[in-house]
Amino acid sequence: MLRRTFFATAAALSVMAGSVGIASAMDKKDIVDTAVEAGSFSTLVAAVQAAGLVDTLKGDGPFTVFAPTDDAFAALPEGTVETLLKPENKDQLVAILTYHVVPEKIMSGDIAGKKANVLSVQGDRIDVDATNGVMVDGAKVVTADIETSNGVIHVIDAVIMPNS
Repeated sequence: MLRRTFFATAAALSVMAGSVGIASAMDKKDIVDTAVEAGSFSTLVAAVQAAGLVDTLKGDGPFTVFAPTDDAFAALPEGTVETLLKPENKDQLVAILTYHVVPEKIMSGDIAGKKANVLSVQGDRIDVDATNGVMVDGAKVVTADIETSNGVIHVIDAVIMPNS
């Protein structure tokens, strides 16, 4: 009897643990909500909204987003952000933002010790060098592998610009 009770209890705990794991995965926020909640991406979030990309980045994905911090945007020449946020510059803003997005989920462990040239949603390729830390087109990844429900965010210390 004791043995049967032990196995029944172990089975119940296993089911409960599985439920918690499933709930945790379901509780993950998407890329946009994660960026909003972090609090250090208000400029990026405003730009994504101005570019009309919120629904895309809330979509199924998977996406890898190289997310510049507010400090990274502040380091741009004075007036750059304000100019990009104007409706008449939406195409340029979309090009810059989509250059920060890769249409697949790339974790840091996938490229550790390697160099890669990954295709962005914008269409240009991004140079990624993970041989000594991680650099993305000259920007340093300061926080990697922030998993979301539809991909991953890697925080970078500079805004990267497309070639075209």
